[in-house]
Amino acid sequence: MLGLIGKKVGMTQIFEVNGDVVPVTIIKVDKNTVIRKKTKERDGYNSLVLGYEDLKKGKVLKVIAGQFKDDIKPKKFLKEFKIENLDEYNIGSEIGVELFQDMKFVDVTANSKGKGFQGVVKRYGFGGGRATHGSKFHRQNGSTGQNSYPSRVLKGVKRAGRMGNDTVTVQSLKVVKIDNEKGVMLVKGAVPGTKNSLVYINSAKKKTAAK
Repeated sequence: MLGLIGKKVGMTQIFEVNGDVVPVTIIKVDKNTVIRKKTKERDGYNSLVLGYEDLKKGKVLKVIAGQFKDDIKPKKFLKEFKIENLDEYNIGSEIGVELFQDMKFVDVTANSKGKGFQGVVKRYGFGGGRATHGSKFHRQNGSTGQNSYPSRVLKGVKRAGRMGNDTVTVQSLKVVKIDNEKGVMLVKGAVPGTKNSLVYINSAKKKTAAK
């Protein structure tokens, strides 16, 4: 099924009929514009390239403007979604959040929050050493290799380094509510990324509406 591009607004909570509190993420899904069709005969597979959010007024580079037809405003974000049936969509047509009206579960992909350079305690949850005076071993990772052979650090050893800012997909998020007029979707649970960060929404691969 075709996916959509949206933006994470933030998190809140709603109450169900029985009084249970449900944490939800608000996703703003403005109209996505079909920019290009890729066909199996020409490109080897069928897909649609969708555009999201108009570029600000000003000079647009030719290499960017060349991707859009004369009647389509250049878009800031582009995303390709594989789809089998291309006949349902035309170049220039707009698709909104109503696409997921009958969906019970979705997969959401986004870039996680960047934490910068972090040690092993925060990055991997190491316990660290004693916090007592004079231990000289509080938050270090300890030994990372062998003494004589092979006298090097093996690949895959957990060490300090850059944390976050990775592409993360959260699967099988329950669709709590969809507002077609406002272009808003509420999904149960957390979604990667900061406020106003870009997210990609697809139909759930592991969980169907029947489940």
